[in-house]
Amino acid sequence: MGWLEAIVLGIVQGLTEFLPISSSAHQSIIGQLFFSGHDPGAAFTAVTQLGTETAVVVYFAKDIGRIISRWFLALFGRIPRNDPDARLGWLVILGSIPIGVLGLLFQDFIKTDLRNLWVTVAMLAGFAVVLWIADRVAKTEYQLHEMTWVDGLALGLAQALALIPGVSRSGATIAGGLFLGYTREASARFAFLLAVPAVFISGLYELKDIPGDPTVSWGPTIVATVISFGVGLAVIHWLLRYVSKHTFSIFVWYRLALAAVVAGLLLAGVLQP
Repeated sequence: MGWLEAIVLGIVQGLTEFLPISSSAHQSIIGQLFFSGHDPGAAFTAVTQLGTETAVVVYFAKDIGRIISRWFLALFGRIPRNDPDARLGWLVILGSIPIGVLGLLFQDFIKTDLRNLWVTVAMLAGFAVVLWIADRVAKTEYQLHEMTWVDGLALGLAQALALIPGVSRSGATIAGGLFLGYTREASARFAFLLAVPAVFISGLYELKDIPGDPTVSWGPTIVATVISFGVGLAVIHWLLRYVSKHTFSIFVWYRLALAAVVAGLLLAGVLQP
């Protein structure tokens, strides 16, 4: 992997990680279409996601710090166990279990068969429809402090669908939140918070595979990760303002258009599955 490829993929990662359009799908498509003609791989994608998730930690530093401190205080009986921030900490832990378990059980399948671009096309189009329906039926009346244990687990299962490229981690979790009646902003905030443990654990776990991957080297990977952090921080700020006043229709149409374009390129032989 060259430096230019790393820079472009870092920008792509930062732009697409938090928008409900699937960062892994874009990494795979851009990697094949413009550079070395191959998918940059699950290890590179997971590691560059550390940059975007660090952006989440920086943006929500006060919230995350408060949640962690209140969680520990409640754990040791210093404050009521039903404290809203302590409960949110437990909900993030509970919601992180499904993606961790499924990721370990199916890691080989995820790194091989599920990275087929025809699977990506199907997920881009399929979850565009899911997001559109969620947007239309959403009651958007519940806030984060009203989230139940069942809802937390359900959103964790929704996030786990993002193990399939083309689904989108934020898209699946946000759609799940909308189906459950949460506001768009509350759904997006929980999606960001829920992703932090999963992405950091996954990225750190995949670090071991970088030295053995002949297509990826440390220098470009670090550059891509740093760039994804800066771009991702700007995208978080923009998206939370956007969803407070708009629907997700623009992302639905984008996903459908991208699915159509990629399918056409696959049929034409420009991209390989």
